[in-house]
Amino acid sequence: MARCTAPRRGHRTASGRAACPACGGGSRSYGSSWGYGSSYSSPSYISSASSGGKRGSAGSTVSSRPRWSPAGSPVSYTPSEVRALNPIRQSVETRTPLPDPRDVFLCHAWDDRSGAAKELHDLLESQGVSVWFSEKDVLLGSPLLREIDKGLAKSRVGIVLVTPAFLKRIRGEGIADKELSVLLARDLLVPIVHNTTYEDLRDVSPLLGSRTGLSTAEEPMSDVATKLSELISL
Repeated sequence: MARCTAPRRGHRTASGRAACPACGGGSRSYGSSWGYGSSYSSPSYISSASSGGKRGSAGSTVSSRPRWSPAGSPVSYTPSEVRALNPIRQSVETRTPLPDPRDVFLCHAWDDRSGAAKELHDLLESQGVSVWFSEKDVLLGSPLLREIDKGLAKSRVGIVLVTPAFLKRIRGEGIADKELSVLLARDLLVPIVHNTTYEDLRDVSPLLGSRTGLSTAEEPMSDVATKLSELISL
């Protein structure tokens, strides 16, 4: 009886198997001793079109579509963004309607009022998002802290624009720090990191830094505004 020339580990190639006096021309699967049977096939990956996400060459998800993002949206979300924003979306959907509501309360450093904060405000407003913004909502001569309290009370979501100037203000315990204290007491808070990092934020405010939000290091400010617009749209 002919003996297999590779009895212990099996044939690694089709030609080696064909040349074997015991296995050549047989019907069993080659390489079965490596754990692959005749029914083995390469793993199949769900396409991004059906799953709503994009996948890397190894099949790992690098973006996903949250349920509130409309079909055809120009932006994509990472899984961590979806996880972070989902509780906020649920609160937006279930919260009791507010009198004279604003969609968003924009917390920012005074130094950013005509720069990054104004840019984000304008982008949001251009997408139909109503924004409480101190530059337009606090009238000359009005008590600032009182107006801030009123703005916080009637806003559906709070966003914190974290910039180097904001971190400086937080260290100095200014107005931005007081706004942040109120926002941190609520679950409806989205940090937006701009021209700095979450590591720098955690050094100054570990509580705020523990919350995942959005970052302009990963995408332009216009995409951040689009995600916020989708988040609060009902």
